[in-house]
Amino acid sequence: MDRHNATMPKEFILMGVTQSAELKLPLFVVFLTIYAITVVGNLGMIILTKLDSHLHTPMYFFIRHLAFIDLGNSTAICPKMLVNFVVDQNTITYYACATQMACFIMFIISELSILSSMAYDRYVAICNPLLYGSIMSPRRCHVLVGISYLYGTFQALLFPIKYFTLTFCGTNVVTHFYCDVVPLLPLICSQVQETELLTILFSAFNLISSLLVVFSSYTLILLAIFRMRSAEGRKKAFSTCGSHLTVVVVFYGSLLFMYVQPKSTHSFETDKTASVFYTLVIPMLNPLIYSLRNKEVKNALHRVFKIL
Repeated sequence: MDRHNATMPKEFILMGVTQSAELKLPLFVVFLTIYAITVVGNLGMIILTKLDSHLHTPMYFFIRHLAFIDLGNSTAICPKMLVNFVVDQNTITYYACATQMACFIMFIISELSILSSMAYDRYVAICNPLLYGSIMSPRRCHVLVGISYLYGTFQALLFPIKYFTLTFCGTNVVTHFYCDVVPLLPLICSQVQETELLTILFSAFNLISSLLVVFSSYTLILLAIFRMRSAEGRKKAFSTCGSHLTVVVVFYGSLLFMYVQPKSTHSFETDKTASVFYTLVIPMLNPLIYSLRNKEVKNALHRVFKIL
C-alpha cells in the first residue's frame, strides 16, 4: 500500500517475542509462571500494606501504589502476549492497540514518578528524620501519587490520540509483542518527523527528570550517611533505602539499556529483550525484593497469618 492509498487498518499483527515454533511452548510456560507470580506477589503486597496497621507509613503507601502499577502494567501486556504463543497469527484490533498503548504508557510513566517520589521519601527519612512526619504528611503523599497518575494519564491520552489520528500505510505488522510508540512509528506515513521528535522529547524528559530526582536524593543520602559517626546508624540508613535502591537500579538499568545504546547496534530484537524485562520481569521482582529484604514486611506476613 502506498501513501496515496493509505487507509486506517482494521487490525495489526503482533509478531510476538519469537517466531520459532520450538520455543513457543516453553516460553508460554515461562511467561505464564512469571505473570502468575506477578499477580500473586503484587496483589499480596497491596492487601498486606492495607491490612497491617504497622505498614501504614508513607514508604508502604508508595509501595502499595507501585504494586498496583506493576500489576496493571503486566496485565496490559502479558495476557495478549501469551495468546501469541498459541495462535498462528496474533492480531489486535485498531482500537485495542490504541487502548493497550494508552495503558502501557500510563503505567510506565506513573512508575517513573512513583520511584522518584519514593527516592524523595527516603531522602527525607534519612536527612530530616525529626521532621519526617510533618514533611511526608498523608496529604503530601496523596498529592505526589496523584501527580504521578495525572501526568501518566496525560501522556496516555496524548500519544494514542496523536498516533491513531495519523495515516498508516504499508504493512500492518508490528515487530513487537505489544503496541507501543516505537514499534508503531515505522508504520505511519504522515507527520513522521514531528511524531518522532515528540516521542523522543517526551521519552528523554520522562527518563532524565525522574533520574535527576533519584540521583539527587541518593547523593544527599550518601553525604548524610558518610557524616554519621555511628556504624550502626550507617547500617540502619543503608537498610532503610536498600530495597528501593535495588528496584531503581534494575528498572532504570533496563530502560537505559534500551534508550542509550548506539544507533548502529539498536534493533527491535534488543528492544524486545529490554521490554520483556521492564514490563514482565521487574513487576514480578519488585514485591519479592520488598518482601525478602524487609523485616517489617516479613513481620506483617506473620501477623496476618496468625489472624487467619
